[in-house]
Amino acid sequence: MNKNGAKILIVEDEPHINRLIELVLISGGFYNIKKAFNGAEALDSIKSDKPDLILLDVMIPEIDGYTLCKQIKDDEYLKNIQVIMLTAKKMEEDILEGFESGAIDYISKPFSNKILLARVKAHLSNNDYSQLSYNNLKIDDLKKIVLLDNKQIDLTKFEFEILKIFISSPGVAFSRSQLLNYLRGDDGFNVSERAMDVQILNLRRKLGNLGANIETIRGVGYKLKESN
Repeated sequence: MNKNGAKILIVEDEPHINRLIELVLISGGFYNIKKAFNGAEALDSIKSDKPDLILLDVMIPEIDGYTLCKQIKDDEYLKNIQVIMLTAKKMEEDILEGFESGAIDYISKPFSNKILLARVKAHLSNNDYSQLSYNNLKIDDLKKIVLLDNKQIDLTKFEFEILKIFISSPGVAFSRSQLLNYLRGDDGFNVSERAMDVQILNLRRKLGNLGANIETIRGVGYKLKESN
């Protein structure tokens, strides 16, 4: 089952590791990703946009991973968020502390990219993120169907994937190169930036009035307006 609709927060203070984790998730079809580099920043992000799963490094500034995990689990609104600890600590007592703080899993550094992705998918498997919606638009990622006002519309594979990225992250601006990297990393699309512009124009047309919600950001790329 595809989990592209799941919201994932990466909390890791080392920028290159944070970016590596993001790329691993993107390679697995996850696009709705946010990043934080310390505990305080992470807590603000969690409260403003509750994620489904957090990849949480233990040794982060301001609020350490164990303390942050406990704060999440003590909050009635946040306690159902799944937390996977990431750390170089491998002593039994460190692992136990991670579980006692409320983590569902513990991955030691350096980690295998494949194992990390497999663990994320496994822990999200109990929830169905294959159904995405935006205003009067619905996407069934399993059946590869798009419904507009409950009527099916025909999209190319490229249009379908780009729409899925937008709906997974409304309000987020994507550069053309970002969109191309996401698509090439997933299914190896061989599309130029100019050809992508044409595809987005076609997508807008097929979405009718809703197509105007795909905005061109001058000098950047595109974004989908946040849902009404």
